[in-house]
Amino acid sequence: MKISVELSLYPLDDQFLPIIQDIVERLMGDKRVEAIVNTMSTQIFGDFESVMAVVNETIEYSFKTYGKQVFVAKFLNSDVKPD
Repeated sequence: MKISVELSLYPLDDQFLPIIQDIVERLMGDKRVEAIVNTMSTQIFGDFESVMAVVNETIEYSFKTYGKQVFVAKFLNSDVKPD
């Protein structure tokens, strides 16, 4: 099954930009999924298992590395990647 996830990160830190940049770079560099970045979120597309693994690993890494933050995610059970 294909899935699309829109993930937004809101670090609770005054130096939030480097945190966001690190997480976006990790998502963009993961070859298991396709990711598109815009000003408000990162959209992740691919196979259900791969996308969920990437999201899970990314959130765990971010929490352990950067402390308190808010992730907002939207899930759609279809690949709605723009052409």
